[in-house]
Amino acid sequence: MTAPHPRHRRALAIPAGLAVAASLALLPGVPASAAEAAEASGAAQAASSVSADSASSLSYVVNVRPGHGPSAHVKRAIAKAGGTIVTSYDRIGVIVVHSANADFAKTVRKARGVQSAGATRTAPLPSAATTDTGAPKVLSGKEIAAAEAAEGQDPLQPLQWDLPAIKADKAHERSLGSSKVTVAVIDTGVDDTHPDIAPNFDRDASVNCVSGKPDTADGAWRPSAAESPHGTHVAGEIAAAKNGVGMTGVAPGVKVAGIKVSNPDGFFYTEAVVCGFMWAAEHDVEVTNNSYYTDPWYFNCKDDPDQKALLEAVTRASRYAERKGAVNVAAAGNENYDLAADEITDPVSPNDSTPSDRVIDPSECLDMPTQLPGVVTVASTGAKDLKSSFSNHGLGVIDIAAPGGDSTAYQTPEPPATSGLILGTLPGGKWGYMAGTSMASPHVAGVAALIKSTHPYASPAMVKALLYAQADATPCTKPYDIDGDGKVDAVCEGSKNRNGFYGWGMADALDAVTW
Repeated sequence: MTAPHPRHRRALAIPAGLAVAASLALLPGVPASAAEAAEASGAAQAASSVSADSASSLSYVVNVRPGHGPSAHVKRAIAKAGGTIVTSYDRIGVIVVHSANADFAKTVRKARGVQSAGATRTAPLPSAATTDTGAPKVLSGKEIAAAEAAEGQDPLQPLQWDLPAIKADKAHERSLGSSKVTVAVIDTGVDDTHPDIAPNFDRDASVNCVSGKPDTADGAWRPSAAESPHGTHVAGEIAAAKNGVGMTGVAPGVKVAGIKVSNPDGFFYTEAVVCGFMWAAEHDVEVTNNSYYTDPWYFNCKDDPDQKALLEAVTRASRYAERKGAVNVAAAGNENYDLAADEITDPVSPNDSTPSDRVIDPSECLDMPTQLPGVVTVASTGAKDLKSSFSNHGLGVIDIAAPGGDSTAYQTPEPPATSGLILGTLPGGKWGYMAGTSMASPHVAGVAALIKSTHPYASPAMVKALLYAQADATPCTKPYDIDGDGKVDAVCEGSKNRNGFYGWGMADALDAVTW
């Protein structure tokens, strides 16, 4: 990823004239944008994404001891430093603050009771709009009509090579998953009016968290016409209903919720992500899917006081969600980085102002939520079950692999499927192809939901243990020359049972409903 654009595991451009994919991460050398960030229309959208303070305000997180709320002393310190409290997540000790004082964080860190504090962005509210570098390939009416499904299949299922890749088609003969299980899509928003999503949508667990504070207005979780279709695509991959319409999700019998955390410009800021995890935790969500990284820093370094505070806030929120029963699943990213390397050059941070090349140690500077403790980190594979050309990797970092698609020129599916990308739902009742680790992560979230359906009393630790134990061990691809040019494109380390490309192996939906 080489351009100063925001990213969820963002829009992934597939090379050589193929469809551009929205995956919240990128192919090397391709600008990262969540396909999305046109300026949102409507006062409601604007109100949810910016504060009413002043155009020069920044947003901050202030971390204190978890308990019953910020102390009077901390409140006074925040006010004295020029801050206005937006909301406070007392159970994890994270306070969201807006301030126009450029020295706010530096000042408030000195206050008794403040453990850390940092700006969640480097550009004033609202951030500048970004350009859209790609869009999903929408299925035409002719393509939809040409799909020939077998008896018992949804019409577009023959195009979904990814379902048999994880044995989801066989799993559905035994179980579609339980409607008592909800997967929350923490993302750009979900169009719950889509005919493949509406039957399984959990309205009570859905919300808009863009401002850092829950907005429960009806439909607030939906993307506007100018925003990314990414979250809707992810939701369909997980739980598109098996209803004789369109496509089939990995777990078509479970519920799916939309937790919108991406602002109209396509940025996923810390306060929104914290709100998303907290909402999921308090609404009994069993699985969260996280196909993004938290802007504006691709990697958050512990030796930087601002980034340290952001890292602490999101870590507290994700851990709280797991303590409350959620399995958190996240995309590994699409830069073909080795996340277990001694160093990585990050050319895109901060992506909301002026980025510059910086060399980081990925064991000290973390991609969040991807590298946070307890999070299931998912690498992407293509139609030939090889690591996708773009997928990040790393021994001890990658936990599991699942289909996220790849260039059809690199990994061509068996007929009747025609595209090496992943089919999903799109806003407005459409379907289309995308690719990236953003598409791999929801496959694993769907399998985790099937495990939870089979074992309703399993803890998150048990669900993860089953997820890894059931995965189909996949040996390293050596040499890995995905484009066939005679040069090694990535190096895989580890054994057949656990390695840097595939983790514990390929997710297995059939075992999820059988064990």
